[in-house]
Amino acid sequence: MSTTVGPRIRQLEATVINKIAAGEVIERPASVVKELLENSADALSTRIEVDLIDGGAELIRIVDDGEGIHPDDFQLAVSSHATSKIVSDADLFSVHTMGFRGEALASIASVSKFRIRSRQQDSDSAYELKVEGGKLGKVTPAAGPFGTSIEVRQLFHNTPVRRKFLKTKATEYAHATEYFTRVALARPNLHMVLRHQNKVSYELPATENLVERLRMFYGNDLTSQLIRVEREMGEMRLWGYVAHPSHTKANRKGQYLFLNGRWIQDRTVQAAISEAYRGLVMVGRQPVVFLFLEMPSDQVDVNVHPSKWEVRFQDSQQIYRLVLSAIRDTFLSMDLNGSMSGPAGKPSTPHEETPEQKQLKLELTSWAKSQLEQAESELVGVEPQPVPPAAIPPVQASSEGTDFTSPIQSSNDGEITTPESTASALPSPPQTYLGGEIRAMQVMECYLLVDDPSGVMIIDQHALHERIMYEYLRPRVLEGTVESQQLLMPLTIELASSEAAVLLDHQDLLSEFGYGVEEFGGNTILLNRYPVMLQKADHAKVLRDLVIELDTPGRKPSRRDLVDSLLHMMSCKAAVKAGHRLTPEEIESLLAKRHLVDDAHHCPHGRPTAMVLTQEQLDKQFGRLGA
Repeated sequence: MSTTVGPRIRQLEATVINKIAAGEVIERPASVVKELLENSADALSTRIEVDLIDGGAELIRIVDDGEGIHPDDFQLAVSSHATSKIVSDADLFSVHTMGFRGEALASIASVSKFRIRSRQQDSDSAYELKVEGGKLGKVTPAAGPFGTSIEVRQLFHNTPVRRKFLKTKATEYAHATEYFTRVALARPNLHMVLRHQNKVSYELPATENLVERLRMFYGNDLTSQLIRVEREMGEMRLWGYVAHPSHTKANRKGQYLFLNGRWIQDRTVQAAISEAYRGLVMVGRQPVVFLFLEMPSDQVDVNVHPSKWEVRFQDSQQIYRLVLSAIRDTFLSMDLNGSMSGPAGKPSTPHEETPEQKQLKLELTSWAKSQLEQAESELVGVEPQPVPPAAIPPVQASSEGTDFTSPIQSSNDGEITTPESTASALPSPPQTYLGGEIRAMQVMECYLLVDDPSGVMIIDQHALHERIMYEYLRPRVLEGTVESQQLLMPLTIELASSEAAVLLDHQDLLSEFGYGVEEFGGNTILLNRYPVMLQKADHAKVLRDLVIELDTPGRKPSRRDLVDSLLHMMSCKAAVKAGHRLTPEEIESLLAKRHLVDDAHHCPHGRPTAMVLTQEQLDKQFGRLGA
């Protein structure tokens, strides 16, 4: 009788171990930038310079003026689980550095052409070590200043499958910039430089004023809308800045949380932020915050995630209460006396208030007053005054030749407008159309009640109009005939540098949708044309939302997927919203367009546009059956 013997267990070679670790830690060039920046920051540097070529795929060079590495430690530095930052397991619960695992350099060196050169303050010479694909060279003397220089060339050159999955250089640069931003915000006392393709992207002098650094990354549009928050609770302290509720994003990428100088993500804190803004921001939008949490290191476990992004708090409920109370109490008290131009993390006195802060105070007061007036008008039945109309495009004419120029209201020049008013929590007086063969009325500024042969049809005005806009836009995108408005003077739009890079990387695709964008430098792009269907839109907000669709982590969509995703988003942006009061003419035009689309029963996201209450159902509810 023969027996099948399975493979024997064996110890993996160091090169294989390092490549496996690289797969866990080094996802893309940005991962290398993160690890090397953290090492430089931990080395007590005062200046760090980062150079990238092709988004870091061809070259990542990081130079610092820190403590340097002893020549006897060079080979240990590129060995697995070798570190100077912890000695025993007890140290894992008192970590004060950004890095501590001792895996990064070994992992990076195993999948690149790697060179490290370093010189300590008491050394007469620098020393250098080269590693290619995990094969160590010899440590040799070299010329160089105090500090450490690390070069990573041709990342993943010996793992071509991994290299094949890298995206374009603009996208990879955008991801690298995000990590650079996180370290720059966590350590504003560092002088930091970022160059790409030998051009300076950021030159950030050391500063004690966090807002100055925020302004370098996000521009005046955001920083002028920031509100100082600060709160202490026991041994914990929270401070930072939160944006005015009117300034939001489509996802949480605008939420920066730092724990003892380390950027982290935490669901407890995110939940507290959402609760603090509840009722102040639209559903589906996320506030922008920059918050710094300081607490004893033994009250948090940072050894949870390989990339050190996630942590485990000893008392998460206390963290929740701290964040929630800090933000909510600031909003409730409207206490805006803290000057944004004062030293970051330090309270200021009222006389230090800047012109920008005074303007924000006026805007917040006006915003709060409008909310109160709106609530009062709803209680007494006073109709809110609409704000100026927003334009949306005409819908294709019917096959019979009847020219429905708009699902909403048509003006003399063919432009379509719809009044935008704040959504009311209570039903408003219905808008009724009783002409022709259609009998309908609007209720709650959201639904249309239509007399139907089988009963009463209830239509979601936004869902129906979104379907109409989708079918209006889709053939034009596919045929390259989207109507766009050329600007004589391009608009400058400030975005996060990573957002700008993603948009510039997809210029051709955006052009198909009617958007023309050009590089302007830093975190600013030029908008030279936009789709007519979004004439009145906040283009900076639309472009930020487009970034979300173009650069969703964890997926690599096909061009067809991207086009369809963008079509859904732009159709939603163009469609009439819940809370918009429609005129009888607009109701008629919108209902007439139901017959011009392929699927009037569902919006592009699959939600139903209408439901029918049959006469039998109504009779049953009113006890008329058998009467």
